Amino acid sequence: MGLTKVKSHTNDKHRQGNIMSKEDTNTEVNVLANAQSHFRNALTQELQKIKVPEWDATIYFKVATSFETEKKILDLHSKGEMVAALVETLLQKALKSNGKKMFSAADKVVLMREVDPEVIIRVVGAMNEAKEEAKASLGN
Repeated sequence: MGLTKVKSHTNDKHRQGNIMSKEDTNTEVNVLANAQSHFRNALTQELQKIKVPEWDATIYFKVATSFETEKKILDLHSKGEMVAALVETLLQKALKSNGKKMFSAADKVVLMREVDPEVIIRVVGAMNEAKEEAKASLGN
């Protein structure tokens, strides 16, 4: 994604006072529809998987996630609560092979107190790495 400077149209009579032509409106709608379509396609991509031998399990996840899903994780990161953010990532992103969530919010305490943190770190790290690889391959 390259950035290019574009000359402002603020002196254009057509654009003064927030008046937009039908063409401008259609372009904006098309951009939003295109953005939604791009994200829907990203969400429907095949599930990725991570084998976790310590748990005798395979954890599935989607590389693309919505801001809604990321919100709790980002909030915890911004507060410096990295351990809670790791566990929240696992809660939000870990899926069963059928695409349903593997963990519930009620599992948070157990994951934070009674599960090997090294395994959680490795699993979440693999999820994040897969996301970065997908972004690089898409040129994002």
